[in-house]
Amino acid sequence: MIDVKNLSKSFGDHLVLDNISEHIYPGDKVVIIGPSGSGKSTLMNIIGCLDVADAGEYLLDGLPIESYTENQLAKVRNEKIGFVFQQYNLIPKLTAEENVELPLIYQKVPKKERAERVKEALERVNMYARAKHLPTELSGGQQQRVSIARAIVTRPKLILADEPTGALDSKTSREIIDIFHELHGQGNTIVLITHDGGIARQAQRSIHILDGRISEVSL
Repeated sequence: MIDVKNLSKSFGDHLVLDNISEHIYPGDKVVIIGPSGSGKSTLMNIIGCLDVADAGEYLLDGLPIESYTENQLAKVRNEKIGFVFQQYNLIPKLTAEENVELPLIYQKVPKKERAERVKEALERVNMYARAKHLPTELSGGQQQRVSIARAIVTRPKLILADEPTGALDSKTSREIIDIFHELHGQGNTIVLITHDGGIARQAQRSIHILDGRISEVSL
């Protein structure tokens, strides 16, 4: 599903990723772990088609992503990838269900089907009872559940989560990680970025990044 070969990325004179190569198979649950500034979020941005490498090759489902235009990358993001971020990135003026519905509007999914899929996604994260609530009326853990529902509503092949528990307390963090376990059990491919070794130990495989290089792969 994901095949990166010899990826490198610099910002100015700073080499952030240095000759990264890795393969992630469909149905995998992989954690990318490393300290702040290690390059793990940059790697996720490239895998998520939010950025492109300066050198190297990236194939997603066999598609040569490094040669794609911005419009093509946007189409891939919308159709194949679900994103979960540390800060939730919900639109404050929209209710939970309206936030979850947005990706389907971009895909021009008919209204009736949108409603069905939004309900299904919110039920999967146990948030349908809060569908009419604004983000400011939800706790941090509830907002993250809504952001996960938004990520899965398009039924993507890949879910990317960048520090999804970084702003949560330990109990809520465990609940969010349990949701990712359930999604993986339902066949989703999950790539989770973290600096938390406890989360990494629960993955099928963890990829350790240090100073822009893969320092270790743990099974």
